Amino acid sequence: MDASPRSPLQNRVNPWGEIVATPTRGAWMGNRGALHNAAGRIVRHHRGTRWIICVLRFQGRRRTVMTPGHYTELFFLDEATALAAGHRPCAECQRPRFDLFRRTWAAANPDLAQGVTPSAVALDAALHAERIDAAGRKVVFAARLGDLPPGTLVAGDEPSTPWLVGEGRLWRWSFAGYTPGPAWEDTRAVRVLTPVSVVRALAAGYPVQVHESAAAT
Repeated sequence: MDASPRSPLQNRVNPWGEIVATPTRGAWMGNRGALHNAAGRIVRHHRGTRWIICVLRFQGRRRTVMTPGHYTELFFLDEATALAAGHRPCAECQRPRFDLFRRTWAAANPDLAQGVTPSAVALDAALHAERIDAAGRKVVFAARLGDLPPGTLVAGDEPSTPWLVGEGRLWRWSFAGYTPGPAWEDTRAVRVLTPVSVVRALAAGYPVQVHESAAAT
């Protein structure tokens, strides 16, 4: 008798920061601590404030996904999705990109950076206040599309549908990639999923990686 196909693990992250099960893996890995139990089930949303984005391959290291007692490997469609979920580049496997991100972030957020390039700990503390509120809910804020840089993830009239802001158009997000959406008007009001300080960093020139399906961004 044929064996039934294995169900996908619950380790894919959407722009809301939710962790779900889907067969698509994505271009980046990351973590926010040990979130699973010995049976491989997600039992907590996060552990600590260190939410990072990692490359899929680094120095030949091999991992068994969801090993008991180890951090939970999470996967993202692209960097834009990971940033929207509240993660930032890893200071080890992405050191040059981490340094670029925190320099750009500091320049774009002088009130938060207080005139210095923040350490990873300080950056994580600032980002954590913009990720979730005291009740554990995703923090969003209202803005006009015309005030947002490309690479930002937003939610419109359909609360469960995230959209990527591109040059002159929106792109409908899914775990498999983006599909073209409508042209947008500068005055259209949306809820922004990407943390506000990260939006400022994107506007200041941080070169966010976006899935190839939204090549026109």
